[in-house]
Amino acid sequence: NVALYGATSGELYVRGKAGERFAVRNSGATAVVEGVGDHGCEYMTGGRVLVLGGTGRNFAAGMSGGLAWVYDPAGQFPVNCNPDMVALEGLTETDETEIQALLKQHHELTGSHLANFLL
Repeated sequence: NVALYGATSGELYVRGKAGERFAVRNSGATAVVEGVGDHGCEYMTGGRVLVLGGTGRNFAAGMSGGLAWVYDPAGQFPVNCNPDMVALEGLTETDETEIQALLKQHHELTGSHLANFLL
């Protein structure tokens, strides 16, 4: 729980799921994780987070900066995301390029089968 709390820089690649409050108050780190518990990216002000799986409830509550991309094959993300300060949007070409680079790095560093499948 609370991995990357208040992170200001660096990179984290997790083969597997994180617990609750992942990347809370993240202001500059980049992370790839294969699912998160409740309150992910809460109060995030910067950085990049790629979630390759489900999220718990209240994702992005109070999020005022940075980017979070969520691969949600189950289609539950709109229900789990707190819409008060964020907008759900489609991917831009720039997003797709960055996500592909993150997926490649995640696969190289962790051997993630999910990242390999998505590539």
